[in-house]
Amino acid sequence: MTDDMKLERKVEVVPHDDLWAAKFDLEEDRLRNLLGDLIVNVHHIGSTAIPGIVAKPIVDILVEVKNLDNVNQFNPGMKQLGYIAKGEFGIAGRRFFIKGTELDRTHHVHIYEVGDVEVARHINFRDYLMLHPNVAVEYSHLKEKLAEKYPNDIDAYMHEKNKFIENIEMQIIIWKKNIEKDLF
Repeated sequence: MTDDMKLERKVEVVPHDDLWAAKFDLEEDRLRNLLGDLIVNVHHIGSTAIPGIVAKPIVDILVEVKNLDNVNQFNPGMKQLGYIAKGEFGIAGRRFFIKGTELDRTHHVHIYEVGDVEVARHINFRDYLMLHPNVAVEYSHLKEKLAEKYPNDIDAYMHEKNKFIENIEMQIIIWKKNIEKDLF
């Protein structure tokens, strides 16, 4: 596909929707039924998991599995659930699926093997924002501004947003060290 034929995903953020939690629960059940004993844990991540902030209306799901090598055999079942398999999609050690189409998605499923550093990274970010509402509000405002600035450029939106996320991840490292220090 040439650059001028590149699909344009609209960048849209919307107010928090309490139904996102129910959509996660429903999809978690479907994934557990399909993947069975391969699953160790399932987490609702991303902005749809954080009450009170805006989000792209796409439910992000992180699935921890015993063995990542066994995931690909479930691609036909994921397809029956409406997912498109994207492979690692730029992140080594991940299997990524989108539900819907390239332009109109409802869910993202990120599958990692238990112990992958990306699991803790996603969960820590979610938990930090939930425990620090002022940071969550700052993140929400940034996403609104970026969606307005880049309404048809998901790559630019993500690039700018990732600068904020990297800064917060540094704060999370300090936060986690302080928690550990207080425990011991």
